[in-house]
Amino acid sequence: MEATTIKVHGNTKQQLDQFREYKNESYDELIKKMIYIAKKVKTQPELSKEVIESIEKARKRIKSGNFVTEEEARKRLGF
Repeated sequence: MEATTIKVHGNTKQQLDQFREYKNESYDELIKKMIYIAKKVKTQPELSKEVIESIEKARKRIKSGNFVTEEEARKRLGF
């Protein structure tokens, strides 16, 4: 994968950080997710609303500490 550097204002970075679902989510993942949502808004506005609502619910759940770690999930699934 080829990487590149882009410049963003500090305020833009802070706003991007607020959309992260987990601490180590990369900006590449975040931008891809936002592009996906933007494309869906044009083609399927109602589905896009559901996706946005799901992301917001997930963010609230994660911030409240209500999530399962990868290690816990592996144990539950017997891996």
